[in-house]
Amino acid sequence: MRTHEAIVVGGGLAGLRAAIELNRHNVRVAILSLTHPLRSHSVAAQGGVNAPLGNHPRGGQDSPERHAADTVKGSDYLADQGAVLQMTRQAAERIYELEHWGCPFSRTPEGKIAQRPFGGGAFPRTCYASDKTGQMLLHTLYQQTLRFKHEAEREELAFYDEWVVLSLVVAEGRCCGVVALNLVTGELEALAAQTVILATGGAGRIYRNSTNALINSGFGMAVAYWAGVPLKDMEFVQFHPTTLYGSNILMTEGCRGEGGYLLNT
Repeated sequence: MRTHEAIVVGGGLAGLRAAIELNRHNVRVAILSLTHPLRSHSVAAQGGVNAPLGNHPRGGQDSPERHAADTVKGSDYLADQGAVLQMTRQAAERIYELEHWGCPFSRTPEGKIAQRPFGGGAFPRTCYASDKTGQMLLHTLYQQTLRFKHEAEREELAFYDEWVVLSLVVAEGRCCGVVALNLVTGELEALAAQTVILATGGAGRIYRNSTNALINSGFGMAVAYWAGVPLKDMEFVQFHPTTLYGSNILMTEGCRGEGGYLLNT
């Protein structure tokens, strides 16, 4: 049986960022991913990521509190407001961290990180990398995991690409590992860990029309449910309202943030 201190299930943006933080604290971590991390659905995100940097000419009065207010309002006041404020207070620092790691954000004429308006925002606060934000973020984080993996002073960081978790191992009410299928060899294997983090993405592909990749089947949610983990707010499924007709190829939210209208819909 393979043993790690922590297992992160999912190699997208959330999974890679979790693994980086664990590795920073010298936790021996494994990333178990259904695909190669660079093929995770995070790569398809186009529009951008919000942070109150105030780099746009109309964004000078922006703040974490105003960012939080817009976020809570956009959630129809159903979001955990404490968690939202925690996120918005850290947002700027996380963006600059990504910049220092090499993420090629689009720039203003002055060389600052460019920002543009998105739906629901009182200020233009969306940082972006052309129309390939997800791809650039994913490559940046993946490069950081490789750097940590090969730095001699770091603890082990292992990749299990093309593995699918079939069940969580639960003993005395505590998750202590996973049972996973190696899709290359067809072999089942148990992996033990003190901590298991699920970062398996959404479930958009259970619907006929979705911009989600085929791997977004909701299987990670199902695995947690089968193990008795309570699931919250399952009625909320994000649908992207603009796609190319017939293909479900995403058209970025930036089209609407810049003033585009939906006609004949």
